[in-house]
Amino acid sequence: MSKMTLKTEGDRHVMVTRRFAASPEAVYRAHTEPRQIEKWLLGPDGWTMPVCVSEARPGGKIRCEWTDGKGAGFHLTGEYLELVPFRRIVHVERMHLSDPTPDNRVETMFHPDGTGTLMTMRMTLPDNETRAAMLATGMEHGMEASYVRLETMI
Repeated sequence: MSKMTLKTEGDRHVMVTRRFAASPEAVYRAHTEPRQIEKWLLGPDGWTMPVCVSEARPGGKIRCEWTDGKGAGFHLTGEYLELVPFRRIVHVERMHLSDPTPDNRVETMFHPDGTGTLMTMRMTLPDNETRAAMLATGMEHGMEASYVRLETMI
């Protein structure tokens, strides 16, 4: 099984790559269809996503709400900017912890890779301070836990 890699680029970018043993079509759908997203994009074990809105079209809204079942939770809002089915998604997202974070522009590419898919995600933050704060959350652990869940689903 592949592991996610996370690297910084310049002052404002984060690059995430991961290989999945599934077709680009399956990985793309898992990133855009609400009924799939709510099953895998959960972060660490014990969290659930009771609300998932994913209007996968330019201008479509995104809203995900997570809870740990013990009173803790947060949500994300955003909008889709561009979609090229099975190849590319561009969206803007903001996390709502206590206050909303600045916009994070996310471009996700799905490349055929042998019998699987190489997913490449490039996040663009407004500045180095925002990127540092985002990375300080330990987000890579929740991301990889979610990707492991996705891998078993598809």
